[in-house]
Amino acid sequence: MGSVSRAFVIGVAGGSGSGKTTVAEAVMEAVGPGHVVLLPMDNYYKPQDHMAPQARARLSYDHPSAFDLDLYLAHIQELIKGRPVEMPLYSFKDYTRLKETVLVRPAPVLVLEGILLLADERLRALMNLKVFVDADPDVRFIRRLQRDIAERGRTVEMVIQQYLEQVRPMHLSFVEPSKRYADVIIPHGGHNREALAMLTARVRSLVSTLSLGG
Repeated sequence: MGSVSRAFVIGVAGGSGSGKTTVAEAVMEAVGPGHVVLLPMDNYYKPQDHMAPQARARLSYDHPSAFDLDLYLAHIQELIKGRPVEMPLYSFKDYTRLKETVLVRPAPVLVLEGILLLADERLRALMNLKVFVDADPDVRFIRRLQRDIAERGRTVEMVIQQYLEQVRPMHLSFVEPSKRYADVIIPHGGHNREALAMLTARVRSLVSTLSLGG
């Protein structure tokens, strides 16, 4: 496990549609409101304002180069040191970063969430607990299909093409191999109640030594 100066850092990684958000929310609930803050990796995609919308749509958003990792690392380090950051916001419909930001204040526990969290050595070094959410490929694809159509304005054809040409190859190249760095693996996705119960109990135990106040 990594060593940090103040905040206890928990990383939740896994493939697209695996249930990372569900697990991250369970971890945050276990810690308790007011004591934990979330910093999603998805918010740190590089801005693509200089490109036409059609060109943006053709880029691979599952490759490490799609993320502004330097900014993400800098913001994590600032929060660990107890300093607030202006977290960027990202539009999945327009494939680019928004002009607005959100002020994120430090907390005793910092939760990170993203597909490639464990693929980068610098990110891993900042985490006290590394979690990988595992799920069958067909389940992940169905969840992604439902989400992208309902929330991101994609067509079935667009989702299938992106999955076959970008998501699946990048998952096999970067996401799946990063599983070996996890301290805890959640099998069968984020709705595995037994595994979630064990994880949240572990989180409560690990952060019990922190001064979380009342």
